[in-house]
Amino acid sequence: MPNEVKAPSPRAIVAAVQLPTVTDAKLEASLNELRELAKTLGFEVVAVFTQKRASFDSTGYLGTGKREELRRFVHGEPDPSGDSLTTGPNTGPNTAPNTAPNTAPNTTLRADFLLVDHDISPSQARILENEIGCEVMDRTMVILEIFHRHARSNSARAQVEIARLRYLAPRLREAAKLAGPQGRQRSGVGGRGAGESAGEADRAKIRDRIAELKKEIIALDLERQTQRARRQDSQGVARVALIGYTNAGKSTLMRALTGSEVLVANKLFATLDTTVRMLVPEGVPRVLVSDTVGFIKNLPHDLVASFKSTLEEAAEASLLLHVIDASDRGFESQIEVTEKVIEEIGAGDVPRLRIFNKIDQVGTVKAQTERAKALRAQFPKCIVLSAVDKDHVAKLHKAIRAFFRARLVKAELFLPWSAQKLRGVLFASCEVLEERVDGEGALFRVRGERKDIDALRERISASAA
Repeated sequence: MPNEVKAPSPRAIVAAVQLPTVTDAKLEASLNELRELAKTLGFEVVAVFTQKRASFDSTGYLGTGKREELRRFVHGEPDPSGDSLTTGPNTGPNTAPNTAPNTAPNTTLRADFLLVDHDISPSQARILENEIGCEVMDRTMVILEIFHRHARSNSARAQVEIARLRYLAPRLREAAKLAGPQGRQRSGVGGRGAGESAGEADRAKIRDRIAELKKEIIALDLERQTQRARRQDSQGVARVALIGYTNAGKSTLMRALTGSEVLVANKLFATLDTTVRMLVPEGVPRVLVSDTVGFIKNLPHDLVASFKSTLEEAAEASLLLHVIDASDRGFESQIEVTEKVIEEIGAGDVPRLRIFNKIDQVGTVKAQTERAKALRAQFPKCIVLSAVDKDHVAKLHKAIRAFFRARLVKAELFLPWSAQKLRGVLFASCEVLEERVDGEGALFRVRGERKDIDALRERISASAA
């Protein structure tokens, strides 16, 4: 069987306007993030173009000169000065791609997509596409496409589709404008043209589809609430939620803490659906761990609203593990983004523990030690670890157990012989410290959650009545 030839990856240019309020460091962090988003989509970033401006160009986002520069690059045309534009990554503001010149004529486009590191209007996108000659995707569109590809559950798919449809609606209006006089030819006095009526029909379809999806999400939310209620009613079960910036290593940590086969990938937004697993080895109380969708700066508003339901696991948890990438220089801004979303979902009062993950990716052992020391000085109660180090994970496991054990109380419960069917419930929900047996039944000295002990007392009383 002949070897299959792998199709080349789509090539993309990343472009951004640097406003006066944006530092070089913030610009570079944002560009790096967009490059990672492009990688998640399977794109190869061949060049980066930046421009310093006091404001975005209202016509085409970038200035006319920069748009012309992009057009020449995409089509492989020489610079008017005599130099040829070339492919290759660009790491600094206002610099040309930095590989060796290529003066040979280029009959194919050097890039298939232009990725803009901001949200732009439909008219700006249209002008960029017309002038530069390749497809344009703004930051929101890139994120929506990633969510569309990665959503697995019915709920996530429905939420992503709503966000995509809302993003599409104003672009349909722009398309109707492009129809021009031909698309708006009237079919009589006061009549509507085909382009106008078709656009209205499309928008009506979008409104109907969104209404249909909302009903579907309500039904799915009710089902999810029922599942959560069952878990909450289970005695001896506590809840922990992993939260944090996308690609901070939450899923890897989830796998290490629970022994589950959750998806682990070095991509942004590898996890979109909430996964719930039991902390292992089990103890008292048993602990359910939830892995949630990652956060990102400038997450499209519709996606924040749509995914609040999946983030309710965090709002209803007893402890949040805020996972942070210790190897990322921009971790402080990522903390700010996460803290903001935590407040938005109503989880601001939930106790949290900062976990600085990926310390193994900082560099040499000496560099790791220095970074860990600096992080502990800045965040005294944090835990610094690598999710792939079993000893590190064991320490985190111990810290989680210590948090919940601090809330446990000691009590005595008498279980008459007539209520021995509750013995299994007692051992499942409490830690038995001592058991004494007499002719009436068994007296247990236990340690557990106060609510679980109170619930057991009520069940024992009801059983003996």
